[in-house]
Amino acid sequence: MNAVAHPDARPDLHRPGVGAVLVSTWRVGTPERQRAAVEAVRTAWESRAWPDLGLLSYSILIGTDGDTLLHYSQWTEQQAYDDFVRTYRDDRNAEIDAAVPGIERVELRRYGPIHRSTARGGTGTGELPGVVVIAEADFDGAGEGRREDWVDAVFTALEEDAATRPAAGGISGRFHLSVDGGRVLNYAEWESEQAHEEWSADDARLSEAWKRVHHHPGIVGGRVRRYTPALSLSAGV
Repeated sequence: MNAVAHPDARPDLHRPGVGAVLVSTWRVGTPERQRAAVEAVRTAWESRAWPDLGLLSYSILIGTDGDTLLHYSQWTEQQAYDDFVRTYRDDRNAEIDAAVPGIERVELRRYGPIHRSTARGGTGTGELPGVVVIAEADFDGAGEGRREDWVDAVFTALEEDAATRPAAGGISGRFHLSVDGGRVLNYAEWESEQAHEEWSADDARLSEAWKRVHHHPGIVGGRVRRYTPALSLSAGV
């Protein structure tokens, strides 16, 4: 069974059977190297059999910063990823590194399946995003339930926004909790980068509900980065 490449596609966020999500970041330096690295990944994967049915999809997004790549893969369970690392990863990475020398693999995080989600209109949406916003919140790890409470606080703030100033351009958001207990990741789809910038600059972000989000107990940092879908790989039928 070979890999099937879907250029400029995003992962199927409604895919059943996802028990684990792996998210990693690469730094490659320039927009030209971003595209070259995506093509190197595509070549390395299309030239080999799909490694294991425990891997449901592997998607890459290109950072609007002209430097980073985000890798988002869906697995049936964490063990399936560990099996892949032992058996299949090294030869693919060697080929990719030969094609694009100097890739910096910054970080890899393990997440559970989607914890909570929201979509425009309250239902799943087939709208294709112009940009994907990855928002990460880091926690000190102390305090059971803090991350879950923080996600609930985000939803409360969004609900207040919807009643007064709806997020024009926002399509959907999906929250993952990291396995190590230290991070929440929101995979949010927007119509455009400009729409997200305008929403971020709105004074509504200074409301009491959003202050409770930004100053939640246990939160020690965070970051927001924007990406565009570049490639999604899955097993051929």
